[in-house]
Amino acid sequence: MPHKTPITTKILIAMVIGLLSGSLINAFGKDVAFIQTYLVDGLFYVVGAAFINALKMLVVPLVTFSLICGVCGIGDVGVLGRVGVKALTLFVTTTAIAITLALSVAALIGPGKGFANAQSLSDFTPQPAPPFTEVLINIVPDNPVQAFAEGNMLQIIFFVIVFGIAMLMAGDTGRQLAQSAERMNEVMMKVVTLVMDFAPVGVFFLMARTFSEQGINLILPMIGYFSAVIICLLLHFFVTFSLLMALLAKLNPLVFIRKMRSAHIFAFSTSSSNATIPVNLQVAEKRLGVDNAIASFTIPLGATINMDGTAIMQGVATVFIANVYAIDLSLSQYMTVIGMATLASIGTAGVPGVGLIMLAMVFNQVGLPVEGIGLIMGVDRILDMMRTVVNITGDAVVTCIIARGENALDESIFNNPDAGAITEIELPHKNTLEESVLNAPEIELPQKDASID
Repeated sequence: MPHKTPITTKILIAMVIGLLSGSLINAFGKDVAFIQTYLVDGLFYVVGAAFINALKMLVVPLVTFSLICGVCGIGDVGVLGRVGVKALTLFVTTTAIAITLALSVAALIGPGKGFANAQSLSDFTPQPAPPFTEVLINIVPDNPVQAFAEGNMLQIIFFVIVFGIAMLMAGDTGRQLAQSAERMNEVMMKVVTLVMDFAPVGVFFLMARTFSEQGINLILPMIGYFSAVIICLLLHFFVTFSLLMALLAKLNPLVFIRKMRSAHIFAFSTSSSNATIPVNLQVAEKRLGVDNAIASFTIPLGATINMDGTAIMQGVATVFIANVYAIDLSLSQYMTVIGMATLASIGTAGVPGVGLIMLAMVFNQVGLPVEGIGLIMGVDRILDMMRTVVNITGDAVVTCIIARGENALDESIFNNPDAGAITEIELPHKNTLEESVLNAPEIELPQKDASID
């Protein structure tokens, strides 16, 4: 049988080609009307946006059925509560570590000092930040149907968890519903597989449009800020997450990072934690060996409330803008930034660009000029891709830690380099002729006795 190229490799190749193609267009075709109209704003935009929509299409039904399976799979309301408390505690802790690391590194590097032309930056007008009391109230949906229609993930998660608990309490009726949800979840995973078939094409057009608009040269004037964010993201990714995996999950961090590659590529190309949920869920179960009951609960929850990469951006951006405007922040203001960035991640949608809205809320709280966000908007798209990788990695780390603590992690799968590798996207078509004959259930010899009688 000919060797099949892994889908992850195809996506990686498509991403690199898209980056190079976009950069060339930015350098040589930026003023060519035909290229801008029919390629950048035409083909690139349409196919890329359609691919993102296809991924988002999966999110609500997949989260619904997988969460129901997770709640019912845990099977005990007490255990469910314990897992929920663990998840929330770990998510908040990792976010607080991320923002603290970002503030510390940015204070050492000092991005933005001596920066010229701080005035007349941008007319960026942020949405008004709701008070924290409203954030808590809005977790509970007043209309679940509206929450599902609008894709309000925190409200959906709250309703589905309550519904799943009610199923546990409903006895036999709940068990029948749980079986139906399991079947629907299996079907949704097949839909995920179908969408993944087109991933290399979608990723190519996404990358090509991003870099044809942004260009690599845009990074140069912002190299101090850009470098500080990258350093913090790498430190959190390789140091914080590795220590958590080694100490709390007692698993090899290098194996974990290697097995997360497919989810990392999707997160980088889509810049959306929510859009990466299907892939991250598949990796957690099939590649890392986490039981479905745990993974289907913590992965969607993490995509909604865990924003380590976004918190890092907020920390560095706070120091950067303070330096640009020569504003000295006090220790209490730094503590406020840590608290605000941690709390703001709860209930924030995992979609591209939402970090800027959260950043405006943090700036307002510590008295920094919100118009300073205009400085970082140019490079935010590229950084958004990188911090989404950190966001979804944090979800998987917490999932592994909880699964280890609940004895719901198969270490043989985790240590098997080939386990769950996403290479057989076309699995239903791979049967050989012999396998098809041997596995065909229609040929039942006992039926000929009935025909003779």
